[in-house]
Amino acid sequence: MILSMSKDKTNSSPISFKDITLKIEDFKGKRDELNKKTKEYINNLQEIDSEIIKLLRTAKDVFKRKRDSWNKKVKELKVKKVDYITLLDNLIEEKKKIPKTKKTGPKKFISVDKIDRKIENLERIIETENLDMSEENDIVDKIRALAEQKQEQVIAQENDNFYKIERKIEIVKINLNKIYESLNKWSNKSQENHKIMLEMYQEANELKDKKKIMEEKLIENKKAADNFHEQFLEVMKIKKKKFKGKKSFNRRPGTRPRYKSKHNELLEKLKKEKLSTALEKQKAGKKLNLFEARLILEQHKN
Repeated sequence: MILSMSKDKTNSSPISFKDITLKIEDFKGKRDELNKKTKEYINNLQEIDSEIIKLLRTAKDVFKRKRDSWNKKVKELKVKKVDYITLLDNLIEEKKKIPKTKKTGPKKFISVDKIDRKIENLERIIETENLDMSEENDIVDKIRALAEQKQEQVIAQENDNFYKIERKIEIVKINLNKIYESLNKWSNKSQENHKIMLEMYQEANELKDKKKIMEEKLIENKKAADNFHEQFLEVMKIKKKKFKGKKSFNRRPGTRPRYKSKHNELLEKLKKEKLSTALEKQKAGKKLNLFEARLILEQHKN
């Protein structure tokens, strides 16, 4: 457009005040529209930055912390599991060393739990069935005999080393089962939190990629706005030179177009960062995208 204006100056038919005013309005409108879009890009980038920060903070401070806490418990429980397995192995070896001939207790071994069940069944018969006195007395005698047998069995088992080790082995196995259940439960909790943490990091990375693309579009948009602004200024110079004294209807007297803003500083900083990244990639022999190649080319031209 600037070149076309230069040709207008040499043409036999001079450019009119109306034509140059229309060009001014056109360049100004396009510049302002792109500047408006620039602000939208910046606002969107700020929103993306906030979302990335929120995701990373939540992933680290909430789900990573929970995962690490469960992992610590799992680690401690694994040590405890090894201790119990070692204890179980030692008890089994100790049990093997006890000669069977040294077992004590009644000749016919009946577990205490089995005796208790028999007693409960007999007591239920007394409570639920219609018995005569002799039948009830017989059942009471059986209950008394079972109670004595239970007492003998308990005393015999308490003095029997083989039985003592059996009881210890049983207790260790029960505790080991509880450890395995807790390990499974706590490992699942750790994995759940780890999965959510990874999903948040992945979402943050996707937003970073989106941010990178938007930053490149922002720079391109700003360059286009600057280009129209330069054309606007060029046409204003021509207007001032050729039509000195004529009033412009696109701004009030005594005012100057406000164009520079803090957004320019942000864009320049962003552009430098992108250029620095592109140069590092070039130095490392990595493939550049079209945007990065153009940044380096523009730097050489400047």
